Amino acid sequence: MDRDIAVYVHWPFCLRKCPYCDFNSHVGDAVDHRRWRKALLGELSYFADQTKGRRVTSIFFGGGTPSLMEAKTVAQMIAAARRHWPGADEVEVTLEANPTTVEAALFKDFRAAGVNRLSLGIQSFDDRALDFLGRTHGATEAVRAFALAADIFPRSSFDLIYARPGQTAASWRDDLERAADMAVGHLSLYQLSVERGTEFAKQGVREADEATAAALYEMTQEHLASAGLEAYEISNHARLGQECRHNVTIWRGGDYVGVGPGAHGRLRDQGRTDACRQIPRPDRWLDAVERTGHGTANRTTLGDSERVEELLMTGLRLTEGIEARTFQIAAGRSLAETLAPNRLEPLIDGGFLILDDSGLRATATGLVRLNAVIAALVA
Repeated sequence: MDRDIAVYVHWPFCLRKCPYCDFNSHVGDAVDHRRWRKALLGELSYFADQTKGRRVTSIFFGGGTPSLMEAKTVAQMIAAARRHWPGADEVEVTLEANPTTVEAALFKDFRAAGVNRLSLGIQSFDDRALDFLGRTHGATEAVRAFALAADIFPRSSFDLIYARPGQTAASWRDDLERAADMAVGHLSLYQLSVERGTEFAKQGVREADEATAAALYEMTQEHLASAGLEAYEISNHARLGQECRHNVTIWRGGDYVGVGPGAHGRLRDQGRTDACRQIPRPDRWLDAVERTGHGTANRTTLGDSERVEELLMTGLRLTEGIEARTFQIAAGRSLAETLAPNRLEPLIDGGFLILDDSGLRATATGLVRLNAVIAALVA
């Protein structure tokens, strides 16, 4: 684990900004792909110089809409990452895509570039819901795109958004049945959240109430477990061995490099963990990389309490929880030395957490109320 590193590449451009999206994404009318390719490769090299001797285990192209990248850029980034950090026999390479006909036509090019896992943003099987969510594809188009992806890529996944305004348990059950039939290995299901600054927030769209959201979440767990798609993280389900290696690395507190506008990274060295964040505005990031070789907005060393809180927040999202040895490596101290008994014991007694020799994990009841559990644990 100490030698392993994951690589995240952020492509910030989209054809349209979805009304629920609070990611660093921008509508780009004209993109100079050659210029962007050179800048991304340059920043990747910058971080590689600081992390020599590591072994890359995963590469993740996120965004934005990475399927709007040229396949040549994807291929050169993959080749460069493997050259900078050699050693891993099998590197998981994920690319996020939208299921439009135009982007689906490029799937074979991305596969030839080295992508071996495609993550498709379907979001719903209901055309009215897709229109509400601001998506540029229809349900039939999405189903066809996923079938194509499943034929082309060794591994594939898709996303759905639920707990939308007015969504009923019956309609979500129908979506779950269709999703379970389609999923070949992995499925991500996110409850709609209305974040400050998004178009939904400006429109006054309201999230589902807590009771409705909890009921839909519990239905999701039960239905997908019976279909062989067990939850391995609070919003992610997979058949055995199909978990997203890249995201698991991050949730377990592993090291990762973030390349591109607004990308984040975590790098450990000599007992300290640095948090890196790249300049979010695409034009300013591009200018900085061309001037200095990187577009880092800030890089700070996390304090002990900051690092521990981060590890608890990410690790407890996993069904396996926080493995004791992994926590020791990432935090530099044991769980027993970290957790305050006066905060931990009420959560154990209340049936929200379990602490044993293997580590710390949330119960099924705790996962439903995870935000409150974590807040009580780190308050």
